[in-house]
Amino acid sequence: MSDQKIKNMEDFASVSGVSRPTISKYFNDPASVRRSIREKIDAALQEYDYRPNIYAVNQNRRQTKNIGLVVPNLTDPFFAGIARTIEGLIVKAGYNPLLLSSHGGPEQEIANLESLRAIKPAAVLLAPLGRASRLEQVEEFAHGVPTVLFDANLEGIGKAFFGSDNAQSVDLIVDYLCRSGEPPAFFEMKTPVNPNAYKRRKAYIAAMTRLGHAPHLVQVGGEGWNFEEIGFVEGGRLLDRKELKTNTVLCSNDRLAIGFLSAAFERGVKVGLLPDAELRIAGHDDHPFSRFTCPSLTTVSQNYDAIAERSVETVLSLIDSEDRIDQREETLFEGRLVMRNSA
Repeated sequence: MSDQKIKNMEDFASVSGVSRPTISKYFNDPASVRRSIREKIDAALQEYDYRPNIYAVNQNRRQTKNIGLVVPNLTDPFFAGIARTIEGLIVKAGYNPLLLSSHGGPEQEIANLESLRAIKPAAVLLAPLGRASRLEQVEEFAHGVPTVLFDANLEGIGKAFFGSDNAQSVDLIVDYLCRSGEPPAFFEMKTPVNPNAYKRRKAYIAAMTRLGHAPHLVQVGGEGWNFEEIGFVEGGRLLDRKELKTNTVLCSNDRLAIGFLSAAFERGVKVGLLPDAELRIAGHDDHPFSRFTCPSLTTVSQNYDAIAERSVETVLSLIDSEDRIDQREETLFEGRLVMRNSA
C-alpha cells in the first residue's frame, strides 16, 4: 500500500491514470464503466487506500443519495429499534441513511431538519415530537423536501403518515382485561410528550364506555422521556396511598408499566395471574424489554416492521416520482395482543 496521501478525487484520478469524470461515474455506479477501467480503479483503491467523501459526491448531484431519518429520542428502545430497521431498508435500496435524534426537544428537531436541508437529501423520514413540534417550521421544511412522517402524525404535513391504530389496539387490550378480570384503570402522564398518548386515553375511555364500565383515569405528574422513573415514583405513590379502585392497571406505554412493576416489587405487591396475586399490570407497545420483566409484561405489539417497510417504500416512490404526489396518504396498522404473565 502506498504512503502517498490522497486528499480528493482529483488526486486519485491523477495517480490512477483515469479521468476525473470517469472516476466520478465509477463512484456513482461501478457497472457504468468498462470492466478494464473498473479493474484499474479497484487496483488503485487498494494501493492508495482512498475512499471518496460520499457527502461531497452527493452534493454535486441534482438529487443526492442521502435519506434523512429523524426520531424523537434514540435512548428509547422503540425508536432505536424501528430506526435500525429503517436504516437497513434504506441501505438495501442503495441509499445512505443519515440518522439524527431530536433528544425530545423542538429546537433540536428543527436544527436536525436544517442540517439535512443543507446537504440536499433525496427525502426525509420524520418521527416528529408531535405537540411539541414547531409546526410552521416543520411544514415549511416538508414543503421543500419530500417528507414522510411515521409514529406521530402532524395533520397535513408531509406526503404521507404511517403509524399504529391506537383506537384498535387499546380497545383490544381493554376488552381482554375486562374479560379476564376486573376492568382496568388507565395509568398515564397528565401531560404526555408523545401525541399517541392522547389517542390512547381517548381510546381507553371509548372502550370502557362500550363495555359498560366507568373509565378510571389515573393521571400523574412528570415530564420528558424518563417514563420508567415516572412509572416507578408515581406508581409507588399510588400503591402507598391505596387509591386504586381496581386491581388491574393498563399503562399508557410499556415503559411506564416497567416502572410500575418495579414499584410493586419493591413494596412486596405480587403482580400476575396466580391466585395469590394482588395486582395485574399491562402496557402498550411490546417494548423490547417487556418480555424480560418479572413477571413478563402483557401488552399490545405495534407492527413496527410494517410501519418501517411502508414508510421506506413511500419515500422511495417519492424519490422516483420526483415528489409528484398530490394526495397525502395516511395508513394505520393494527396492533396484536401479547398475553404474558403480568395480566
